[in-house]
Amino acid sequence: MRDNVRRSAAWATMVAGAMVVLCGATPVRAQGGAPSFYEMETKYIFGFTEGSGIGLEGEKEFSIDTVGRFGKRDGRYAATETKFEFEYTPNQYIQLEFGPLAAGHYIRDVTDLDDRHMFQPSGFFGEIRYLLFDRPASPVAVTVSFEPVYRAFDETGGAPVTNFELETKIMADVELVKNRVYGAVNLIYEPEMTRMPDGSWERESQFGLTGAVSFRVLPDLLIGAEADYYRHYDGTFLNQFTGDALFIGPTLYYKLARKMFMTAAWSVQVWGREIETGQRLNLEEYSRTRAKLKVAVEF
Repeated sequence: MRDNVRRSAAWATMVAGAMVVLCGATPVRAQGGAPSFYEMETKYIFGFTEGSGIGLEGEKEFSIDTVGRFGKRDGRYAATETKFEFEYTPNQYIQLEFGPLAAGHYIRDVTDLDDRHMFQPSGFFGEIRYLLFDRPASPVAVTVSFEPVYRAFDETGGAPVTNFELETKIMADVELVKNRVYGAVNLIYEPEMTRMPDGSWERESQFGLTGAVSFRVLPDLLIGAEADYYRHYDGTFLNQFTGDALFIGPTLYYKLARKMFMTAAWSVQVWGREIETGQRLNLEEYSRTRAKLKVAVEF
């Protein structure tokens, strides 16, 4: 437990330190001497929540995107999933993404989970995004995405399985103050089915509603906050409710160079329920804290 708390605190300190350092950077200035707050893509400026942007037609991007989950009710628990992602925008309405996955599990003395210490290739994913409404034709920009995923290892415990998942997401964002303050909301439906080591199949699904606000303090630096609410169900179609969780935390986006950026987020479970046990916080389906770090290069 103490290791999980230290890890979460270290991540928060790193994000806060990065904000302080980057805020001391000298902003790009226009001819008149004022900072130049140019129009920017919103897809990655909100942390775990995604904006509606799909990039420019013909644009390509490679990124390494890691999400970490830390802390269960007992023992020591850390699990990561990394996407090695290639992204391509063939036209102004469609964006395609695909790539391999790698998973890490570092588990010791956690109830109902085997001890593990491993990092290995774990699967493959693809995604298609379609832009439904864009600014300035609409004040609210909206994109829908479909992301099929195959995993050879269980996300939570790392056991060898055959897992198929299809995440459907609606992403909407708005400029609250032009080129300075942005808001976003995501609506998520995620069914999955898993063949367990004993040959049986388990089906589950998740509903999610997330929201974020991001403030542009410098032309290339945004900081913000987000709240993510998830509900977990047994069954493919949200059949039997088993628990929920609410995460809250800060976000950071920084453009490192003209064609390179990073985004980071950290959140903690502040409220949750396990229906079967009645426990405070849902640590059966979710973790105590989450962290995200993505670095991307456009070309």
